[in-house]
Amino acid sequence: MDLGAFSVSLSVRDIEASRAFYEKLGFTAFGGDPAQNWLILKNGQHVIGLFQGVFEKNMLTFNPGWDQNADPVEAFTDVREIQRELRALGLAFLMEADESASGPGSFLVVDPDGNPVLVDQHV
Repeated sequence: MDLGAFSVSLSVRDIEASRAFYEKLGFTAFGGDPAQNWLILKNGQHVIGLFQGVFEKNMLTFNPGWDQNADPVEAFTDVREIQRELRALGLAFLMEADESASGPGSFLVVDPDGNPVLVDQHV
C-alpha cells in the first residue's frame, strides 16, 4: 500500500512565530497562504504544514498521487482503495472518502494514542 507523499501538519497558535522558528531550522515556504492561516514549509524532502485555527491536534498527513514536491505521480494507489484495504483490516474512520466518486478525496483515522492520520488525495 503506497500512501503517497508524507508531511506533518502542525496545529499552531501563531503562524508567523512558527514560520520564523522553522525557517531557523532551514525550512522555506513551499506553498499555502498565511493570510488564510496555512503554510507549507520544506527542508530537502521534509515537509511540514503550519495550520493556525484549522484543526485541534497535530496530524500525520499522506497525499496519494503526489511526490514530496506536490507534483503528480503517474501511478499511485487511489485513496478509496487504501480506505477499502484499511476497512478490511478493521480500522475505524472518523471521516471517509466517497467510494462512489473518483479524483480528490480523503479519510481520517486515529492511531491507538489518539494521533490523527489524514490520507488526503488532491488528484
